[in-house]
Amino acid sequence: MNVDASHNYLISSPDQVKGTLVLAHGSGAGMSVFFMDAISEGLTNEDWRVVRFEFPYMVRQSFTGRRSLPDKIDILLGTYRSVVETVKKHYPQPLFVGGKSMGGRIASLLADMLYEEGLIEGLICLGYPFHPLKNPDRLRTEHLRSLQVPTLIVQGERDPMGSLEEVNGYDLSDQIQIRWIPDGDHSFSPRKRSGFTEDQNLLETVRCVDTFMKEVCGR
Repeated sequence: MNVDASHNYLISSPDQVKGTLVLAHGSGAGMSVFFMDAISEGLTNEDWRVVRFEFPYMVRQSFTGRRSLPDKIDILLGTYRSVVETVKKHYPQPLFVGGKSMGGRIASLLADMLYEEGLIEGLICLGYPFHPLKNPDRLRTEHLRSLQVPTLIVQGERDPMGSLEEVNGYDLSDQIQIRWIPDGDHSFSPRKRSGFTEDQNLLETVRCVDTFMKEVCGR
């Protein structure tokens, strides 16, 4: 596996590449936290290239050491689009976009446009923030009702930003597949008494994403 790292990119590539996934981080942690490492390594082992990057506020945070709020939405969207355009120029294989939590939401807001332009094949959201924490009435689902791009959402069953019980009542596009991680929280960690482990849940996440991308590429 070859890894090319700079201050805001981390690219993991297998010897034989089936396609590329651009994977953005969540709001509170950067591209190299354990969750992002585990998913990237697992998918690279399945012959997918994974391109991680950081939004401007996280790049600044890594230099200053001071936590900061995410950039405004137009900056987040512009940064993600710029990354996709750059990646597509360098890696012409099938391209997917997605991310953890906020990163997946930003990708989802761009996905239909990128899909219509022929830049991407599909969208993958890991722990989608269907609503803010402790605010279930502020849904972030309006654009998900009409989404046209093939989409996979991998969600923990007890995610406090969209649990199994909550999400089953939402009106979502029929292009969206949801795969539930047993007893998982927002980062798919289960409770000890559940009988599941974090490693098992992360392996299941990789399996779900690998299966989805292979299915889309095979259409």
